Amino acid sequence: MGEYPKISTPRLTLRAPAHRDAAAIAALADDIDIARMTTHLPHPYNLGDADAFIHRMQLADLEREVAFVIEHGREGAVGVIGLHSTGQLGPEIGYWIGRPHWGQGFATEAASAALVWAKRDWGRRVITSGHFADNPASGRVLEKAGFLYTGEVQPRRSAARGAIAPTRMMVWLA
Repeated sequence: MGEYPKISTPRLTLRAPAHRDAAAIAALADDIDIARMTTHLPHPYNLGDADAFIHRMQLADLEREVAFVIEHGREGAVGVIGLHSTGQLGPEIGYWIGRPHWGQGFATEAASAALVWAKRDWGRRVITSGHFADNPASGRVLEKAGFLYTGEVQPRRSAARGAIAPTRMMVWLA
């Protein structure tokens, strides 16, 4: 896969992160209630963190990982979604949506579109994910996108929490 993929849905575009997105990503991600529900986002999250993320994704091996800015036509960037190699069963999907955009179905729409792309264009048949046990809303997003619970709970570190949190593991099968 040479060119960075672009995915369109009725309301959203999933596209390559660009330096012009850094301020919006930093502003949205610098929210403890978002960061604490992810494994990798630090808190506070600043412009340097956003620039480093964008730079890393511009250099990424697109056969192993890809991340998209989730963009709404009127609202601009509303969050980020990515698929990253784990060296395990299949890549893992993760996402976050900025607080002003919660409750609008953007996470489910973006995850569903990313999974269609992953099967059709990326050739993946298994995608894993997990959500912290204290974040059932993320579990509902994943269920709506077609994920099933595995019954496994793993301890996962949250950078923003500075602690381990129980993570309910899920799988999606094409």
